[in-house]
Amino acid sequence: MIVTPLDSAILDSKEQYVFYHKMIDFSLKELIVAVQQKQILNAQEVLLFKQYCDLLLYSIEAMRVKYMYDDEENMKVDLTDSSFPNYLEFRYLFNDLALREDYLGKLTDIDTLKSEFLDTLMRKKEPISKRKLFQAASIVYYTSAKKEYIFNRFVQGKIIQAPEGSPAEHLVSWSFYDVSHNRPFICYMYFNYDGKDPQKERDEIYSALKTVADREMSLDTMAYGIDKRLPDVLPKLIKRVDLGPIHNVFAKDENKVTHAILQGIANKEIPLESYAISFKIDELKSGSEFKEGGFFSKRTFQKWDAIYRERYVFAPHRIIQMLYNKTPEVMNKLAQGPIQISELKTK
Repeated sequence: MIVTPLDSAILDSKEQYVFYHKMIDFSLKELIVAVQQKQILNAQEVLLFKQYCDLLLYSIEAMRVKYMYDDEENMKVDLTDSSFPNYLEFRYLFNDLALREDYLGKLTDIDTLKSEFLDTLMRKKEPISKRKLFQAASIVYYTSAKKEYIFNRFVQGKIIQAPEGSPAEHLVSWSFYDVSHNRPFICYMYFNYDGKDPQKERDEIYSALKTVADREMSLDTMAYGIDKRLPDVLPKLIKRVDLGPIHNVFAKDENKVTHAILQGIANKEIPLESYAISFKIDELKSGSEFKEGGFFSKRTFQKWDAIYRERYVFAPHRIIQMLYNKTPEVMNKLAQGPIQISELKTK
C-alpha cells in the first residue's frame, strides 16, 4: 500500500513517485481530451492549450526521471490548492539543463555503466545498486531533457491571426506558473492593432505581458495594465484559464471537493487513486472605448464589462455521484454539470 502523509510536502519513496506521476500525467491528458470534446474552448484556443499542457507534461516527466533514484533530494509537491509540483521544481529543472554540459562531464561514461550493469546482472547475479540506477537516470535526464521544452514561470506564445468570427483581428496567448498558488494559468488576448502589423511591435507586446500579466490577479487589473502600457494595442477580449487544483490523495486544502475525496478515501468508499479536476475560466470583454489626453497626445482606452466567470469540474462517474451527494452546493454552481472523464487504473 502507498502511504501518503497528508502533512508532508515531499515524495519520499519510489512508489509515491510512480503513483504521483502516473496520476498527474493521466489526469492532464484526460482533461485535454474533455476540454476539446465539450468545446469549452474554441478550436484555436484548444490547440494552444494542448501546447502549454505538453510543456507541463514534459517538465513533470523530466522531474520523474530526475528524482526516481535520488536518495538525497525529494521532489516537493504543493499540497494546498494545487497538487502540482512546487514552482521551484521547474526553476531547478531549468537551471540544471542550463548547466547540462558541466553535469554530463562529471557522469560515468555510458559504455562503462552498461558494462557494469551487465557484469552485475549476468555474472554476479545481483540487483543493480540504487547508486548505479541514479547514475543511469541522471544520464537519461541530462541527455534527453531539453531546456526549451521546460514549463518556465512565464511562457510566451506567438501573435497570430485570430480565427474567423473572433471579437478582434489578432490573438496572442501566454502562460504562467503562479508562485502563490503553484498552479499553471493560460491566457488568451484578442486585440486590434492601431497600425499595419503588430509583429513589428511584438517585442514590446511580449515585454508588457511578462511585466503586467505574469501572475494571478484580478482580470480587470491585468487588462488595465496591458491597455495602459501598449498604446497601439486595443484589447477586445481577455480570457484566463485556471488549471486546477487536481483533487486527490496528495492534496491538503480547504476545498470542499478535496475534502469530499479525502473523506471518501479514508472511509474506503472510493479507491486511493480517485481524483477530480477543477477548471476555471474568467473572461473580460471591452464594452466600448474612450479617449484621454490632450489634443496631441490622445490615447484610446477600453471600457471593460463585468468579469464573466465559468467553473467546471472533471471527474470519473463514481466521483461525480459522490460529489453530488456530499457537495451539492458546489455542483449546482458549475457552468454545466460535472464532466465525466476516465478512472485511473493503477493495476
